[in-house]
Amino acid sequence: MNAENEYAAAGSTSAERTTTEPKTPVTVIGLGNMGAALAAALLDNGHPTTVWNRSPAKAEPLVARGARLAATPEEAVAAGPLIIACVLDDDALHAVLDPVADALAGKALVNVTSGSPEQAGEAAKWAESLGLGHLDGAIMTTPPGVGKPEMMFLYSGSAEVFDAHRAILAALGDPLYLGAEPGRASLYDAALLGLMWSTFTGWLHGTAMVGADATKATDFTPVAIRWMRHAVAGFLDTYAAQVDAGHYPGDDATVDVQIAAIGHLIHAAADRGVDNALPELLKATMERASAAGHGSDSYASVIEVLRGDRRDTMQV
Repeated sequence: MNAENEYAAAGSTSAERTTTEPKTPVTVIGLGNMGAALAAALLDNGHPTTVWNRSPAKAEPLVARGARLAATPEEAVAAGPLIIACVLDDDALHAVLDPVADALAGKALVNVTSGSPEQAGEAAKWAESLGLGHLDGAIMTTPPGVGKPEMMFLYSGSAEVFDAHRAILAALGDPLYLGAEPGRASLYDAALLGLMWSTFTGWLHGTAMVGADATKATDFTPVAIRWMRHAVAGFLDTYAAQVDAGHYPGDDATVDVQIAAIGHLIHAAADRGVDNALPELLKATMERASAAGHGSDSYASVIEVLRGDRRDTMQV
């Protein structure tokens, strides 16, 4: 009896089964904070879960909850049809899986290891050469958010792998399939992190400003969140259509109006001793857009200077 059938015959070791049909066994390779969270979510959903990590001690809490610890990568990949990899980087992934490449044919790999879009493309070609189904993933939450249905997990690559294992992936978070291009999930990940950091830093700059006048962050933040949710989010929807069309009607607030407005921000922050590197950068970018002929266009036209000479190649 092979490891997969042996595991299925053994019944659920992580939780009482709620249906008569056994759930698909899953292998998780890599048990850092995120990998351990992924394995825990699978256990919580009744999936027979095999785990492997270079340091076996990290598996002990999961084994106590019903996970099966594989002694070797060979044993890990033999345990089921689906392998979820969450290791340090691309080199670490290949260090684990290359020696067992002959055992990977016919299985599916969901790789949520952080990497570049280019690495995702290379991994897809590598997997295809082995007869291994491949799906690249990006986890859009921290470990405590794993398992919550409102948290996004982005996937790109094999639609066949995604469709076959979507129910399993849903145990980790809301699975969003972005298409067959292997690097798309990684690219979205980088773009969304850029948005996150810009938002965090803008919020911290504003918090520093109001804090200089003795306003608590906990008082300012609910107002900021309400404004972003009900006003700023609406602008994003409006501007997205303008970006796709390459047409930026300045019927709300033009770039030149925004340049004047950010001057007030810079003045108020300077009076309070707050660092102005971020708004000065934003102002300079707006001024470049205005100088390029977009002064009377909407703020969405700033994308033209961000794209530089690559506008035509970036159209979908």
